[in-house]
Formats: sequence, structure tokens, C-alpha cells
Amino acid sequence: EAAAYNPWGFLRGEAELWGAPAVGQPPNFSPWAWVDVSQLQAAAPLHPVAVQCQEAQVVLTVHRDLFGTGRLVRAGDLTLGTAACPPTAQNAAENVVTFVAGLHECGSTLRVTPDALIYSTTLNYSPVHAGNPVIIRTSPAVVPIECHYPRRTNVSSSAIKPTWAPFHSTVASEQKLLFSLRLMSDDWSAERASAVFQLGEVLHFQAGVDAENHAPLRLFVDSCVATPAPERGSSPQYAFIDFSGCLVDGQLDDATSAFVSPRPRPDVLQFAVDAFKFAADSSSLIYITCHLKASLADRAPDALNKACSFDKASSLWVPVEGPRDVCSCCGARRCPSGGLSRRLQAPSRWQGGRSRRDLSSQPDPVVEEEDVVLGPLLIHSWQHPTRGRMPSGG
Repeated sequence: EAAAYNPWGFLRGEAELWGAPAVGQPPNFSPWAWVDVSQLQAAAPLHPVAVQCQEAQVVLTVHRDLFGTGRLVRAGDLTLGTAACPPTAQNAAENVVTFVAGLHECGSTLRVTPDALIYSTTLNYSPVHAGNPVIIRTSPAVVPIECHYPRRTNVSSSAIKPTWAPFHSTVASEQKLLFSLRLMSDDWSAERASAVFQLGEVLHFQAGVDAENHAPLRLFVDSCVATPAPERGSSPQYAFIDFSGCLVDGQLDDATSAFVSPRPRPDVLQFAVDAFKFAADSSSLIYITCHLKASLADRAPDALNKACSFDKASSLWVPVEGPRDVCSCCGARRCPSGGLSRRLQAPSRWQGGRSRRDLSSQPDPVVEEEDVVLGPLLIHSWQHPTRGRMPSGG
């Protein structure tokens, strides 16, 4: 009695009808919609409700022969969601009504699972009795609708098939240095099992590079930008690490953000950032894109390769390692910026899908760099525990 549709996928821009993944099968890697028409008991050969789950909105096309009886319902009796949004368009020739709404509009709700982001809403049919108010000819109906968006998987620039891990983004570079960015528990002992936070909590990030079988490497976080969508160029955006390793968020009065010093290892860098969300975005979702780079461990930190935190007690910038003057440009926010460094030549031999190459002979301080994306993170506003409760009598 439940009908499942493949949406009008924003990856291909085509409308098709798909079924939901079979039990025990991995989820689809493109959005898909689920529609429960059991209340309609529709007899029409085509389902009367079609759903397109797009990148930022949902599109519903509803046939006015809602119950498959040949009797057309009034367009004005159809609404979307708990906010009862009216239809956005009507095609009298085809007897269809269209709703277009943002994923967070019309009272929709968001549920986060390890595999997907699930946006839920309802198509509501509430007939207005016309003519004799004593009798009715149609019954009201509610059609539950869900849009399923698979969680973001690992990203790889090579042909290696990535392995998905919760809230963990990994990039394999062309030279097979493996960069990673993880959410960690408060004590840094393990990877965090949830990406749901409240304002007032602290986000613990651990960046790393797999230097196995390579010359010793030191990792730096060049920049980190938060956006409400996976694309780094989306708007609005907030850069909390900038200027080649300055954790600028720590300068704000309401922030305690800082790099962890000393490092656990040269190829790992940890930093803590106070949770935040975009004021003008109702979704409460943020994606983090960090530019990571690895240099040879025996190279001294400099203005281009550094990790600097702002010490409010002394009002000075302090490096994780190296002399303090490597951070002197953070205050002026005029640090030198180097573009992507020269890439190593691709090796001629591959071992198990990963290449290994001794980097000790490379003259450049930075031997490799990549962008990694982490998210989505769901940031809830803090709510007082007594909100919504009736005051006790006395």
C-alpha cells in the first residue's frame, strides 16, 4: 500500500520512478522519496502523488483524481505540511496540482540516521463541504511523504573504492597520501559516534595524514570554512581557520577555540571549536571544508606552514610549535598564501590500490595538499529544560 518513487535527482536532472532499497541492501547513493498512499486506496493505474526530492526543495505533483474514482478534488482543499502551504501551480488541462517547497518549509521535520537525512512532510486533503452540510461525499486524507538523502560518503580523487564511515571524510591524493578529518570525543580518545550538537558544546576535530612507508611528515590545517551546503562556494560561509593556519575563531569574545598543544604526533593536528550555526539558516546543518597540507617533518614551521591559536590572557598568537614570530602575521591578517604546491609525479607502480613513494628527496616544504569535507553536522539551539512545561501549582 506504500508507493516509493525515485526523485528527480539533482545529480542527473531526470524524473524516474524507483523503488526504495530492498531490505538488507545498501542505500541508494542518490536521493529518493517514499510516499504512503494507503489512505487514498487509489485505483488509478498511476499513483496520484509523485514526489521529486531535489537538492534544496521538494516538488509534489498531485492528480486531482486523488482517490482514483473519477471525481476530481478541489485544488484549494489540498495543502502541504503542518503549515498548510497552498499549491504553487495548477494545470487545468491535465488536472494536476503542483507544490514546490524548501526542504525546511511548510512545517517539514528532519530526522538524522547513520545512513541518511530524512525530511518528512504530509500532503493534506481537507474537503470543504459544499451544498448540503448534513452530508459528505469525500473523506479527508493525509499522505505521509519522506525525502531520503544518503549521508555524505568518503571522497576520493583516485579510483580506489571508498569505505564509508560515520561523520568521517577522507581524501586520497594523487600520490596516495591519505588525508583525514574526524570528529572526536571530548577526551580525544575515540571518533565521535554522533554529529548532532547543541550550541554551547565544543566540536573536537582531528586532522591527519597517513604517512606510512613515507618520510616523516608534519600536518598543517591551512584553512577551514563552514557552509550550509557541501559545496565550498555556497553561501553564507564562515572561515574559522584562515591565513595559512590562524585559528581566527578564537579571537571572538564568546569563543575558546584553539589548537591542541602539543600534538599527539607530527602527522596529526587537533583543534577545538565552539559550536555555532548560521543565524539566517533554519536548517541547523553545517558542512566543514578544510584545506590540509603535509610537509616534511624536519622542515621548520614558517608563515605558510603553521598552527596558531590566540591566547586571550596575553592577547598574543601562540604557535603549536616553532618560534612565535611565525604567527605574527595572524594579527594583521596578512599572511602569505601559497597556491597548491607542485605535485609529485604519479608513480609507475601501484600496490594494492595505493602508491608508496619516498618523499625525502622533494625540495618543496609542502609535499601534498588536499581539501577534505566533513558533514553534515546538525547544530541545535539550546533549549531551557522547562520550556513548554506548565508551571507547577503552589
